[in-house]
Amino acid sequence: MTDTASAVLDPIETASADEVAALAEERLRWSVRHAYSSAPATRAAFDAAGAHPDDISGLADLAKLPFTTKADLRADNWGRFAVPREKLARIHASSGTTGLATVVGYTLDDIDTWAGLMARSIRAAGGRPGQTIHIAYGYGLFTGGLGAHYGAEKLGCTAVPVSSGLTERQIKLIGDLQPQVIMVTPSYLLAIGDEMERMGIDPASTSLQVGILGAEPWTEAMRAEIEARFGMAAVDIYGLSEVMGPGVAQECGETKDGLHIWADHFWPEIVDPQTGDPLPEGERGELVLTSLTKQAFPVIRYRTGDLTRLLPGTARPGFPRIERITGRADDMMIVRGANAYPSQVEQMVLRVPGLSPHFLCVLTRPERLDVLTVRTEARPDVERARYGELAGQLERLLLAELGLGAQVEVGEPGAIERSVGKAKRVLDLR
Repeated sequence: MTDTASAVLDPIETASADEVAALAEERLRWSVRHAYSSAPATRAAFDAAGAHPDDISGLADLAKLPFTTKADLRADNWGRFAVPREKLARIHASSGTTGLATVVGYTLDDIDTWAGLMARSIRAAGGRPGQTIHIAYGYGLFTGGLGAHYGAEKLGCTAVPVSSGLTERQIKLIGDLQPQVIMVTPSYLLAIGDEMERMGIDPASTSLQVGILGAEPWTEAMRAEIEARFGMAAVDIYGLSEVMGPGVAQECGETKDGLHIWADHFWPEIVDPQTGDPLPEGERGELVLTSLTKQAFPVIRYRTGDLTRLLPGTARPGFPRIERITGRADDMMIVRGANAYPSQVEQMVLRVPGLSPHFLCVLTRPERLDVLTVRTEARPDVERARYGELAGQLERLLLAELGLGAQVEVGEPGAIERSVGKAKRVLDLR
């Protein structure tokens, strides 16, 4: 299912790292000039920083250019467009997870490029032409559903545009249409599994062989949980609306060792989240992306806020690889001097046998000190008398491994609200 030999790769996918970098360098020069000449807000940012496209002769010169941030896009969203509105074939918007949504646009060429990259990503994950793909990402302004849809069709697959929600219908369609691949957020896939078991269906008995999961951070422990319950290969996909949507980077099914960034279209950097200084390969920091081929909405040195590190390519040796996203620079929880990300809490939850993968971190400040309460739920086969024991185990793990002094509440199965899109892991009531 995931062997490379059975897939016809794009020629660039077999290129060397030097060949990919040479193509990226050529495209970078075009992209910087295009953004500067056609996007007023980008030109103003360059001028304010004393930067000019003439300064850019190669990839090593990227650090001469100013960053683009989400705040910049919100301040002058339309000023970042590099084509007239009448040239736009489609408009999408970010999910607004971290604040106000940002609007992005695509020309017909951009849509075709996106579809091609999503087809490349699905194939790298293990999908093949002729298969049926159940798409449970949300359709509409969110880029997930339509991005997956166009990519599935481009690859020659049958797309089932289910969208998110209506979980019982999701299960019926999986049973009726027998898809081999599902594209969905990992948290919602677990919710589908919970509902299957409630209905007396073994998730591992379905036709699903590959899960292409993204739109939220998830851990290796979550992968193990999903693969064990569904009997499928679970791989990560990465993207963000401001840069394109899903399909910026993809984990390959044959290695499952991090995501290869399609660097012929998006050039990555890792910078120190505090100083913005570039970091060498292998050091963890904030991912910064520059689009190389986008016409309508080019982004130059966009600070994603996502924390990871760059590594050499493996299954696609010419393409740099990033580790699974461990969290966002802006979703770190700071509780009485201890720092932690929701993904780290997830790892601890999954280390306690008897707890389900669903949880919520609730931050309060009843007096002058912050209090973290981790709300969890027991698995269906756990006796209620053991809930206190499970809470104690997790409290000790959080303190020993993360330095978090937290209160843990263990509820009955189903106590944590299920999300049909991106999971909400932190509720800050301070």
